[in-house]
Amino acid sequence: MLAYILRRLFLIVPTLFGIMIVNFAIIQVVPGGPVERVLAELQGTAVDATARVSGNEGAEVSGGQQQNQGFGGDSAAGKYRGAQGLDPAFIAQLEAQFGLDKPAHERFLIMMRNYLTFDFGKSYFRDKDVVGLILEKMPVSISIGLWSTLIIYLISIPLGVAKAVRDGSRFDVWTSGAVIVGNAIPGFLFAILLIVVFAGGRYLDWFPLRGLVSDDWDALSWPMRIVDYFWHMALPVLSLVIGGFAGLTMLTKNSFLDQVGQQYVVTARSKGLGERQVLYGHVFRNAMLIVIAGFPGAFIGMLFTGSLLIEVIFSLDGLGLLGFEAAIDRDYPVMFATLFMFTLLGLVLQLVGDLAYMVVDPRIDFEGRET
Repeated sequence: MLAYILRRLFLIVPTLFGIMIVNFAIIQVVPGGPVERVLAELQGTAVDATARVSGNEGAEVSGGQQQNQGFGGDSAAGKYRGAQGLDPAFIAQLEAQFGLDKPAHERFLIMMRNYLTFDFGKSYFRDKDVVGLILEKMPVSISIGLWSTLIIYLISIPLGVAKAVRDGSRFDVWTSGAVIVGNAIPGFLFAILLIVVFAGGRYLDWFPLRGLVSDDWDALSWPMRIVDYFWHMALPVLSLVIGGFAGLTMLTKNSFLDQVGQQYVVTARSKGLGERQVLYGHVFRNAMLIVIAGFPGAFIGMLFTGSLLIEVIFSLDGLGLLGFEAAIDRDYPVMFATLFMFTLLGLVLQLVGDLAYMVVDPRIDFEGRET
């Protein structure tokens, strides 16, 4: 098994490198960039993702920002919209400050060399280190992703098993209807409904509308801090859970039914084993393999993509919102750092998912598997 783990860890390096180089190449041909962003701010025509980057911040970038790693697609000899009438030396200074005065291949190599030591540079427009920004936003996204994924699994697995055991019964039909309805409701739409009903939108005012914790969280006792934290998490997590358990429930049911029809189940029953022992002692372990294998992907999807609109709706400043704002603002250090971290974490969690196979079924031989 150790050899298999080492091979998988080794494969992470070229996979991560390939993903980074493809995205870097795409950025080279995408219109716009940090230089054009600064020029637009100086002229008062910039459109910010969250209306938090002001013209003064743009002036600060153009006048005194330290030199950064070059990432984007603006070439040193390129022409920028809004640059007419400006001193070419000023444009060249902006390019140098953003690191765009170097050839694309050189910028990419510099970026990857720095990333090997987790040196992600400094945000173009936030005046903060990228690592500090990621660490600042990470608790929000981890909270949403972790609790949502755990609750979805805690609901879906027992429900899927119960539906498989009672396949075709009235319980199966009614729960299938509930699953279909839940799957048909977009998470962001359900979030708005929850706000209207429970967060002071129109009816009840039971839950807070913004933030991960209350403003006076530091002054609360530890038990009250825990209560306050889950009080703020309740509606965002519920918004994601309502549409997330449908697919996993049906996957669990179908996997369970598929195993029930296998020959080893017939053999176990012929030996006189009870139905409960057959189902939960033999079938359950094999049926859960495909479910457990999907956990890393489900967590990553919930952590970095599924929660984006939820973060916006509930004013939760997490990694999904950070990456979205960076893409709109052309904040390349934040864009590529979050891509690097998300990809690396996703690849590691895929390995964790494979190792989880062995925990469920020790008969799996990793040494005999081809990578």
